[in-house]
Parts: sequence; C-alpha cells; structure tokens
Amino acid sequence: MNIPLNAPYIGRTEFKYVEECLSSTYVSSAGPFVGRFESAFAKSVGSSFAVACSSGTAALHVALRLAGAQPGATIAVSDFTFIASANAAAYTGADLLLVDSEPQTWNMNTQLLLEEVHRRARLGKKIPQIVEIVHVLGHPADMAPLLELREKYGVRIVEDAAEALGSRWISGPLAGRQVGTVGDFGCYSFNGNKVITSGGGGMIVTGDEGLADHARHLTTQAKIDQREYLHDEIGYNYRLTNLAAALGLAQLERLPVMLEEKRRIAASYSELLRGLDISLAPDVAWAQSSYWLYSVLLSAGAASPASVVADLAAAGIEARRVWPPLHQQRPYASTERVGADVADRLYGLGLSLPSSVGRATSEQRHVAHALSMILQNPDKIAMETARSIRS
Repeated sequence: MNIPLNAPYIGRTEFKYVEECLSSTYVSSAGPFVGRFESAFAKSVGSSFAVACSSGTAALHVALRLAGAQPGATIAVSDFTFIASANAAAYTGADLLLVDSEPQTWNMNTQLLLEEVHRRARLGKKIPQIVEIVHVLGHPADMAPLLELREKYGVRIVEDAAEALGSRWISGPLAGRQVGTVGDFGCYSFNGNKVITSGGGGMIVTGDEGLADHARHLTTQAKIDQREYLHDEIGYNYRLTNLAAALGLAQLERLPVMLEEKRRIAASYSELLRGLDISLAPDVAWAQSSYWLYSVLLSAGAASPASVVADLAAAGIEARRVWPPLHQQRPYASTERVGADVADRLYGLGLSLPSSVGRATSEQRHVAHALSMILQNPDKIAMETARSIRS
C-alpha cells in the first residue's frame, strides 16, 4: 500500500529511550521505564493511578474482574465495537448484554440502556452489574445515563478507551474530563495502530489506590514474595515489559502533537469530502474526539463498503470496513441484546480512511479524489480508477 491506514509515527526520542533500555539489559517487566510510563500516563489523562499491562485486552480483563465480573454477573457491552471488548468480558465467565448504538456518535445508546435497566428493575428482573462503555473510533460516549445507573443501582463502569486516548468532554457535567477517568476503571491500548504505541501494550487507570495495587498484583501472577514462588490468588502474566514502556513513554511525550495532527487530518477530510453523498465522521458539540480513524458512512444504495475498499486498494490506498456488530460474530450470535439495527447500519455503510500522523497532506487529497471518483463512477473497474488517480 502507498497510503497506509494508520501507521505508527516514530521519532528520535523513541530510539533514544529504547537504546537506553537495551543498554541497561532490563528489557523484561523489571526496569525503571515501566514506572515512569505509568506515572506520566496517569498525569497525562488526569487520573491518580495507572497500571501498565501487556495489551489493552489484558487491561480490560483485569479491570472487569476487579469491577466484580464473574460467573453469574451480567456485563452490558457495546454491540458495535472490536471483538476484544466482548472477549475480555467473556474471559470472566460473566453473561453479556449487547447494547445497540446511537447514530450521532456511533457509541452505545446509553439512554436506551438506562431505560432497559429501569424496566428490568420495575419488574424485579436481573440488571447488569457492570457496564463496559467503548469510546468508539476515538469519540467520547454520552456517559450521563451511566452515571445515573451508578448512583441509583450501584452499577460499576469500565471505560474501554482503547481508541480514544486524549479525547475529552468539552461541555456538560463532564466538561474538561478525559475519557477513561470517569468510570471505576479506564482502559487503553498501545497496539501499533493506536494513537500512541508501545509496540503492544495497555494501561488501566483508576482513582482508587487499593484497586490499582490489586490490579498490579493480578498482572504479576499474584505473586506475594519477590524471592519465593508464592501466590495468593489466580493471577496473570499481564505486565508490560520495560522495553515496551520505553517506547510508550517516548510516544506519550509527543501525544499533544499527535492529537493536534489527528484533529487536523479530521478537519481536512471533513472539508475535502463535504460535497460527496456520504455522512462525515461523528462530531458533536459537547465532545472532542481523538479521531483515531476518520470514518464515514456511505449512502444506502451506493457502492458497497467492500467494493470501495477494493477500489481504493487498487489505487494504492488502504481503507477498511468498520467492525461487524458483535451479534453478527459467531461467538456472540446468541447473546442477549437490546436495541434494533443501528449497529447493523453502521457496519453496512461504514468505512475508515487513512489517518496516519506524519503523512503528507497531499495524501488526503489523493484519498478524497479517489473516493469521489469511485462513488461517482461505481461501474468503472478498479484499475481505471487507479490509472486516473496516478496520472
């Protein structure tokens, strides 16, 4: 591909820190970069404590377990999300309740969930003990109804902010807060395609020191003695390595620049694509997105997302369909769900465009031009499109 979907942006500090880590020989979970990364990350998002993990999925698994997820419990999960969100919940043995999206931000319809919980409570039926809310594609979700659930029913909240580092609410009751800092836990991912990367890794944040200590304990196999192989509960090999933390810390130091660039890319796409018969990426007045991946909805009856992805690929442009909703995935096909078909519509029409930081602005113009040609000439073969764009 000539124009990648979302390549990492690596600078000189990353090489410097990684070389320093290698020279120290502390490349595993022992070493100073892990603690430095945790401290700097907590400060960056406005949380009290942070615990580094081997992946965003590992972070979610531990956070959900500490929130009370276990066999017999029910976790409400966004239907429209990457499957890891549901898998982490399933690891705990809890039951899942899939909740449809709302069309403004594509996030969980939290008002719908609130009404469903009220209905179940009136009827004396079991309600979810935990809500795992995903900030989809970097856009903050409407969490006000979840705060009501927490206040009235004691529901625990775990934020899946894997794609949304640096996103925030700019008006309303959560104005000034960053995603991941409102729930009992916030979880982030540092996979190679995320806003910042440590090559692979994740982070849990919480305002509770005891929960942070317990999370750190669980991620280190629940070991209670550094000199003896003694363990007091079932734990996991989920700690981030010092080597990965060195890369993550260097990336974190450049986060403001990368967020500024992500938002510039989004603004540019919104301008370039405004005349096309598509719905632009979600952008509501009360929130500021990280725009992890700039994603649009094609018009119903137009070219299919799959064919557009193929035609863009022929033009040297890597685009991608958005995820199928979880209820369309084989492991969750029989899972209980609430809501109708918004998630299905998002999947049927959704498309993510190249959003890499550090790429030339001219590449966005190529993407917009190619997409325009494909949508206006859906019957032309992909090679003709590619030849026109490159000429």
